Amino acid sequence: VLVEQMFLNVAQDSRWNAKPICVALAGSFTFDLYVFSQAVIFDKVDVDAYSIRGAVHALMAPLLMISSTRRRDWISKLRVSRSAAFHSATLLICGAYLIFISSVGYYVRFFGGEWGRALQLGLVFLSLILLTILALSGTVRAKLRVFLNKHFFRYRYDYREEWLKFTRTLCAQNTPQEMGQQVIRGLADLVESPGGGLWMKSPGSASFRQTARLNMAARHEPEDAASPLCRFLCPGGIVINMDEYRSSPERYEIMTLPSWLQSLATAWLIVPLVVGDELIGFVVLLSARTQVDPNWEVYDLLKTASRQAASFLAQMVATEALLEVRKFDAFNRMSAFVVHDLKNIVTQLSLMMKNAKRLHANPEFQQDMLMTVENSLERMRQLMAQLREGTTPAGATFGVDLAGVVRRIESVALGRGRRVDVQVSETVTARGHEERLERIIGHVVQNALDATDPSGQVWLRVDRLGGQARIEIGDTGQGMSPEFVRDRLFKPFQTTKPTGMGIGAYESFQYVQELGGKISVQSEPDKGTQVTMLVPIFDARTESDLDLLAGT
Repeated sequence: VLVEQMFLNVAQDSRWNAKPICVALAGSFTFDLYVFSQAVIFDKVDVDAYSIRGAVHALMAPLLMISSTRRRDWISKLRVSRSAAFHSATLLICGAYLIFISSVGYYVRFFGGEWGRALQLGLVFLSLILLTILALSGTVRAKLRVFLNKHFFRYRYDYREEWLKFTRTLCAQNTPQEMGQQVIRGLADLVESPGGGLWMKSPGSASFRQTARLNMAARHEPEDAASPLCRFLCPGGIVINMDEYRSSPERYEIMTLPSWLQSLATAWLIVPLVVGDELIGFVVLLSARTQVDPNWEVYDLLKTASRQAASFLAQMVATEALLEVRKFDAFNRMSAFVVHDLKNIVTQLSLMMKNAKRLHANPEFQQDMLMTVENSLERMRQLMAQLREGTTPAGATFGVDLAGVVRRIESVALGRGRRVDVQVSETVTARGHEERLERIIGHVVQNALDATDPSGQVWLRVDRLGGQARIEIGDTGQGMSPEFVRDRLFKPFQTTKPTGMGIGAYESFQYVQELGGKISVQSEPDKGTQVTMLVPIFDARTESDLDLLAGT
């Protein structure tokens, strides 16, 4: 086991040099294991094997020479793993303990008389239980680890292993709320502490409050960001040793601890969490499970690890703020669509009321007015549902008779005193939701009317182009620059109209793409604009459309 651990912990580029010595050690250990195990089992030494023991070891010497000649500095690349040292020491202690218990058991059985065997079995059982308890004890393991690191290694920490373990701890959280506990756990494990508490400053707050804890009672006292403690922690990022503060407060003459912190008898280390020159929080660690003497190595490791933890926490806070901004952005965008629809409804109702002064006695106008009010009421109900759900209802996809849609749009334009030249070459049924298709086509037509003088021309044509329905809206109005069409037309809140919102073109583009179609624009300033929409034809023979029809 020791040879294996030695070989595995040699750097990859030095294993070629270490192979001969590993083979030599393995050969010597194997031969000795055979000789001495046979002596123990059969109570006698194999004279022949023992007589060549020296020769066997001598034969291993050339392998040692090969390793030494391959690279003079190979020995500097060999190192004993801290993990291997810990487990080897554990096995050695357990072995010595079991040998001692065996000796005591033999003595008890030999002098115990009739109860000797029973006492021996009881002693062995209790000893094994005690050994199990000690092996599972975190305090005992911590004491052994500290002892080995202090007396058998140049540095207290295996920095590569500690850094990997600390990073894994920070990345182990399942939710952002668990990040605080993982930060405490990661810092506490570096110094054998059982836990602690995390204090962070809420956005817009001027004080730090406990946001997470691990094996520590809840504390509700706030700590002002301008307090002597916080000023001492930042920007230097100095770790405060509470034991040192209690015994030699003159070393911290420029700082005074708050009363609530001094009352924590188990508080040990205060680790600042600094990002740049800003203190975003601090961690109070509880007293270690064993005697740990913090030195420069401990402080440097805690300061470095706390910087990493502070970066994780700052990223978490920034992510939560970004999610909140995105939620507001989605709500604002949805509200913009609602306001846009309300503007269209108000415009329609205003026009109706304007005409009512002249035509209120006309039965046909009264009928149209009732239909307009009913249609506006239905659209208002849809807007209410949209506000409750927080999203734009997609609606089911059906076959939409485009001829009926464009005729209604023509009728609305005539009601406003404008003429639209409508041409429908054949019956065209497109995929989509009728109300939404009518809204986006009507919006493009209204934009064309707004951009064209009454003496100009606006046309709306519908026909087939391959397997798609082509909807063409054109005008001889003001037109748009190529830069505006390319960079701004289909982006939200971009418009050339003084009272426009820049939502209609964006909604049209999004919905046509949602249907699997595309939209193109050709425009030239002072000459006019032509918008072409290509929407898939509704075919009831296709499997998807049959499924949709079956669900209605």
